[in-house]
Order: sequence, then structure tokens, then C-alpha cells
Amino acid sequence: MSDGTQPNLVIEAAYRERTPGSAKLAAEAVRLLPSGIAHDARWLRPYGIYAARAAGCRKWDVDGNVYVDFFGGHGALLLGHNRPEVLKACQEALLEGTHYGSSHAREVRWAQLVQQIVPSAEQVRFTSSGTEATLLALRLARAFTGRRKVLRFRSQFHGWHDHMTSGYANHFDGTATRGVLPAIAESVILCDPGDGEAVRAALESDKDIAAVFVEPTGGSFGMVPIEPSFLALLRELTAKHGVPLVFDEVITGFRVAPGGAQEAYGITPDITTLAKIVAGGMPGGAVAGRADILESLDFAAMAAKGEEKVQHPGTFNANPVSAAAGIAALKIIASGEPNRRANALARDLRDRLNAILAEQQVPWAVYGTFSGFHIFTNPDGRTIDPERFDPMALSWQEMKKRDGALSHRLRLALLVNGVDISGWPGGMTSAAHDEESLSHTCEAFREALRLLRREGDIAG
Repeated sequence: MSDGTQPNLVIEAAYRERTPGSAKLAAEAVRLLPSGIAHDARWLRPYGIYAARAAGCRKWDVDGNVYVDFFGGHGALLLGHNRPEVLKACQEALLEGTHYGSSHAREVRWAQLVQQIVPSAEQVRFTSSGTEATLLALRLARAFTGRRKVLRFRSQFHGWHDHMTSGYANHFDGTATRGVLPAIAESVILCDPGDGEAVRAALESDKDIAAVFVEPTGGSFGMVPIEPSFLALLRELTAKHGVPLVFDEVITGFRVAPGGAQEAYGITPDITTLAKIVAGGMPGGAVAGRADILESLDFAAMAAKGEEKVQHPGTFNANPVSAAAGIAALKIIASGEPNRRANALARDLRDRLNAILAEQQVPWAVYGTFSGFHIFTNPDGRTIDPERFDPMALSWQEMKKRDGALSHRLRLALLVNGVDISGWPGGMTSAAHDEESLSHTCEAFREALRLLRREGDIAG
């Protein structure tokens, strides 16, 4: 077995042979950008691919290689790459102007669609990203309640601002991550996902909690899953204690169903954070929720109350091109058909990949819900039947654990065979995927397992 310190030489050699153009760009990028990248999730040894174009469920790199894409624009592309209606809307908006510095009709229509589709959206405020959305949601909750602390769950991600860094990938004890003030980390209460009694105890003993944040399908779109019944308990407990419940639907919004996880589960939060799909694959995010909470942003309402308004500038809030893309995408998604298709494709893919694991006698499993899939590489060496795997039977610590070196090699092996996944490892289907792309993915997965076994990463 590989000890994780040496690269998989055969796979890496094949990858390098296919991607000389990407290698050249990576060598230049590393001089200019930390690690040569613009997003942590794009870090890959020896280097990542450099894309040149994309369409539907596929993308091409600078060397002309084509990949079935499950990275999906970090989850933003439920409709796939370059959906014609979205592309047309962006082109029309570009011709009219990329930035007015003024309000415009598209932002009104965009907000109307969000309000119509998302159950909790009494009012909407647009941002430029998901991180900005969760930051604003926390500030609004504090302004509304007059309290200081936020309760979150280990393994769940809510952006990279200071209150959200501990307990996602490390610092599960709640201590401050590098660059974050200890006083800020001390205002964050971390509970284990699914631990209702810990939440109950925290809310009963600490009256300074301003909000409870949760990814409604669990950390990283269900990589660490939680039961829907836990969401119902959170709704009950937060309502009892007057604490705003925030659903972080940056990934799940408009993906699991048109109205997000709150529609799928029938549980309405007080505040919802959105990004990715809300802007149709363009930069953009939003906070939606109760009007009395978003009222803190309202000039007239706060003046009438004699209270300080929450300030919220943002150069690219409701950018007209993002608004155009968002309108076009949401009008298509409102029917629910893209969601049903992507969810069904992911369910089929999970089943087929598990059948391959069973066939190859690899004690891993592929699991997930809705349009996501996660590859559990069994770091603790459990005896696993891939086709009967229950992720809820394992602790969040085990589900979160992964062999980073093995995940890298799996990604390389799949890239060599024309499939791109995310590094956790896993991915998301879109409405643009089809039988041909799924069949190709299954063959690529089978070949990747063979390569990993040949190099000693998989026993047998």
C-alpha cells in the first residue's frame, strides 16, 4: 500500500502526458498566486487542469481533453454550462451595460422570483457571494435580537468570514483559526451535527445566542448528513427561545427543489442565505427572510423607530448581468423539472457506482441525497457492503475524515479517464447530464479503481 507520501507514479505520469498546457500555466501561476490558485478547492497535486471552454455537462481543458463535469461551477450550475436561455440573457444585459451604479428593473424582477420560489423570502437583499450572504445574515440576526453569539455545527461550512472558520475543516474545539481573533471564536458555539440535546441545553443556558446556522442537508451538501427530523427540532427549539433559525441554502437553494431544502422538508427558517444557482452561475448571492428581520436594512423603518440602520453597501450587489442570469435560470427552475432530472440522475449514478465497487470488491461506498454524490473511501478500514451502506450509522468525525493523498490520486485517475469531480471527493449532477455522460463516468470510475489497485492504493 502507498503510505500517502509518494505520488502515484503511473497515474501522475499519465496525467502529465495529457496536460502539458495545464502544466505550463500552473508553473506560471505559482509565481503569481499563492499555490497557483484562486480558490482552495482547486488545489490538486501536481497541478489542476486549466479549462478553456464548457457546454452542457462537459468542459474542455487547454490541451483539448474533454471531461464529464461534476464540479459544476462549485455547485452553481444546476442547468449545466452555457444553458442557451441564460447565455442569451447575459448577452443582452452586457450590451445594455455591465454596471449602472443605479437601481434597475432586473433587480426587481429577480427579487420577485426569489420571493415567489423560496418559502421564507418575505424580503430579499442581494449580495455578491455566499460568504457575504452569511455574514449579512449573522449581522441582521444580531441587530434583531440584540444578542452576540452564533450557534453552528461541526463539519458545516458557511463561508470564510471570521465567525465561520472554526469547526469546518479543523479547530473542532472552537479555538480561533489563524488570523481570527480569539474573542470572535469565543462568540461561536459549536455543537455536533444531529445533537438536539446539545442545542437544547445551549439555548436554555445561554440567552446571548443571536442565531442558529445550519446546512439543511448536512455539511458539504450532505457529506456529513443529518436527518430531516433534526431540522424540525431546530425549528421548534429556536422558535421557543426567540432565536432566528438560518438555513444556509447557498448550495441547496434551488437545487434540491425549486424552493430549496425548506420546500423539500416543509420547514421554514427565519432567514435563508443563497448564492450559486440564485445568480444563474454568475457571481451573486442573497439574504432572504422575515420582513421584520430584514427591516434593519430599511432607511425609513429604522428612522421611524429611532434606531441605527444596519449598513450594507456592495459595489456589485444585484449586478445587472448577474440579475439577468438569475432571472433566466430561476424561470426555468421554477417548474421543478431541472431538479427532478438532476436528482434522478444522481440517484442512478450512486447506484451504478456502488455496483462497480461491489464488482471490484472495493470496500468504499457512494452515498448522498438529491443531486449530490459523495465517495466514502473508508479511512478506518471498516467492512462495508457498498450497496447497503448507511452513512447515518457512522459518526460525523468518520464521515468528515479523508485521506487527502488518496483523494488526490482518485481525482487524477478520473481526470485521466475524462471525469472531473470535486476534491472532497464527490460531485453534483446537473439537468444537462445524460445517459452517455453517466455511462462514461461509470467506465472511468471502474478504470480509476483498477489504476489505484495497480499502484497499491486499494488492496487486492
